[in-house]
Amino acid sequence: MKIGDRIDVLLEKKESEEGLLTLSKDKADRINVWKDISRSCREGEVIEGEIVGKVKGGLSVDIGRIQAFLPGSQIDLKPIRNLDALVGQRLRFKVIKFNRKRNNIVLSRRVLLDEERKQSREETLKVLKEGDFIEGTVKNLTDYGAFIDLGGMDGLLHITDISWGRIGHPSEKLSIGDRIKVKVLRFDREKEKVSLGLKQAIPDPWDTVPQRYPAGSRLKGKVVNVTDYGVFVELEDGVEGLVHISELTWNKKMKHPSKVVHIGDMVEVMVLDCDPAKRRISLGMKQIEPNPWAIIEEKYPVGAKVVGRVKTVTDFGIFIGFDEGVDGLVHVSEISWTKKIKHPNELYKKGQEVEAVVLNIDSRNERFSLGIKQLTPDPWKDVARRYRKGEVVSGRVTNVTDFGAFVELEEGIEGLVHVSEISREKIDKPSDILKVGETVSAMVLHIDPHDRRIGLSIKGLKERAEKAEIEKYTSNQGPTTPSLGELIQEEMEKRGGGGLPSKKENTHQ
Repeated sequence: MKIGDRIDVLLEKKESEEGLLTLSKDKADRINVWKDISRSCREGEVIEGEIVGKVKGGLSVDIGRIQAFLPGSQIDLKPIRNLDALVGQRLRFKVIKFNRKRNNIVLSRRVLLDEERKQSREETLKVLKEGDFIEGTVKNLTDYGAFIDLGGMDGLLHITDISWGRIGHPSEKLSIGDRIKVKVLRFDREKEKVSLGLKQAIPDPWDTVPQRYPAGSRLKGKVVNVTDYGVFVELEDGVEGLVHISELTWNKKMKHPSKVVHIGDMVEVMVLDCDPAKRRISLGMKQIEPNPWAIIEEKYPVGAKVVGRVKTVTDFGIFIGFDEGVDGLVHVSEISWTKKIKHPNELYKKGQEVEAVVLNIDSRNERFSLGIKQLTPDPWKDVARRYRKGEVVSGRVTNVTDFGAFVELEEGIEGLVHVSEISREKIDKPSDILKVGETVSAMVLHIDPHDRRIGLSIKGLKERAEKAEIEKYTSNQGPTTPSLGELIQEEMEKRGGGGLPSKKENTHQ
């Protein structure tokens, strides 16, 4: 107190031993406090107090010489987890209950806040309309969005309207208590529901994407999602492009994009196409590197001998890998000129070093054809010189079928004895006559090097032998006696008749 201050005091005694009045400011203050408490409870007036400590079920508040109780449910409109943070703060309250005899006072801050909120709500409803931009406070965050306090009422800011870019949770962009500027997207006045947008407060980046990211431009971005069909790369906040699985790498055998990139990786890409209307950008990663097929075509011309390791063995051939990341195929038909190969794994294993000849390179369709049999001359090229028609040959029966038997004349060269050329007699089953492994002799009927076929005949060899025996027997019998016809013909020629007479003339004669 200072000299000159006017204060309220309570007269305790009229006279003291010194003849003075005995006064009490403390008791006067207490009486005034109770008056204020009574009036606040009766008329709803606001009183102030300082939170001095935490007690069971709430907080203790000093409202002037008297301690009042603030229940936890009456502190705020929403539950307060950290009550200690309020200790020492001077706040405004309303008295909702008191008992002077028991010195019991119950306060509420929530009632005051609720009244203020209702008043603010009415003010907000008067001015709120769709399309307006308004400031609000982030009140709560959920998985699907954020609730924004616009002043007495809440609006929902959906997660899809927080950012033009991809976010997994609103907390990535917002925190409770943030003051943000949002746009009113939809407002249902009857239901008092408001939908808000934060990203709409800034320009849509897709409006200028075609100018900033033309086709052919190289960019860097972050991998934000990996799927079975490709990879999504974020070029900037709100702009993502798709690298299709076919545009990730030149390697066609890549099974899944996760084998190449992972979420969070920074990658370099090339813009292939842009469709701002559909908000799509097609990107490519393999275009950043040289096409290995162009290198292969220059490095390995047709006819060149190459060496590589077997990467895969399939039933139709083997794939040979090269340093450039390209695999060449040796088809099963290009492995040997003469051997009948049931499966390539009979001859080759994964990792085995193999030499081959380049047969063809189709860079457009990414096909690299190789051959192993081309490393040696084709034995069928001079087969017509080594085997002539009518020649007698010998060989081992390698296979007997319903239509004939195959006879191996030399390694890799087989001829077919058709069922009709085995015997002059009718044969139902060639296996009744010929057995695999036995050696037979036959006569060459025909040779077709182009189709790699040699026709043989056992029957023809037997017929030739019989004919030779007949000719040998005939030649041993000496000159033959002319027949009657031959004598008549000879006589007619002598007479100048020029030949035998007709039947009619002969009868007349």
